[in-house]
Amino acid sequence: MPATAPPVACVVTGTASLDVAEVTFRLLTAGTQPLAIDGAEIGLGLPARRIPLHELAAILMHPSCSYTARDTVWRLLVARARTGGSAWVIGAVGVALPGLRAAAKRLAATYCGDVQAEVLAGFLAALHQIRPSLPQVAQRLCSTAFVTARRQLRAGEPPRVEAAGAAAGAVAPPALWRHPDFVLLRAVRAGVITEGEAALIGATRMEEVTVADYAARVGKTVKAVYKARDRAEARLVAAICSGALSEPDAEVIAEATLTVAADPEPRT
Repeated sequence: MPATAPPVACVVTGTASLDVAEVTFRLLTAGTQPLAIDGAEIGLGLPARRIPLHELAAILMHPSCSYTARDTVWRLLVARARTGGSAWVIGAVGVALPGLRAAAKRLAATYCGDVQAEVLAGFLAALHQIRPSLPQVAQRLCSTAFVTARRQLRAGEPPRVEAAGAAAGAVAPPALWRHPDFVLLRAVRAGVITEGEAALIGATRMEEVTVADYAARVGKTVKAVYKARDRAEARLVAAICSGALSEPDAEVIAEATLTVAADPEPRT
């Protein structure tokens, strides 16, 4: 039997952009005719019935859900968001909320602007910008939202004063260890990754270079570059978990390895 939709009384209230989106999403997935997809048409281990989007979000996050199933579902959601009206746009936002909230939390630790609004705006733009045919659809959507929001928030930050004796109230420059380039350098010096792997991560995660462009630059296949990056990032994660890198390093590496360059617009 289909899962019971959450009662409207249990929705999260708030005026922040993602809170409002969550309220709207839960309303759309409540009642007797919730916004849903047909799992039987997709297959790939999904329940063979109509699946309300709030339940779909939980299914996609479960470890038993395959990457193929996640990408297939997200391609459908992107298509519906592009052609099915505002309800499906909110539906896609609702399914992506865990990733969007994580992006907003990372940005809020550094920027004082309207982080949630910028993340949401970045995600809405990404729905019409990314190439759904490429893998990791959800991750690329959220990462594009993160990159876009970060760019906008940086543009709205006051100038940073570095000189000693700066006027009272000036914003101090960030510590150098927080810059991802310095973190990757430390990882290289610790023997966690090679210089080439640091260059790969830096280019495709922080410089908004797509994997396809990087592969063409170095003369390798896209698949080979994805595999190389996955292996290097797995070692970074293992080093973080083992304590080989300090917590401040772990924070910045997490940003570096979770940020995917936005897809370029296809040329006609």
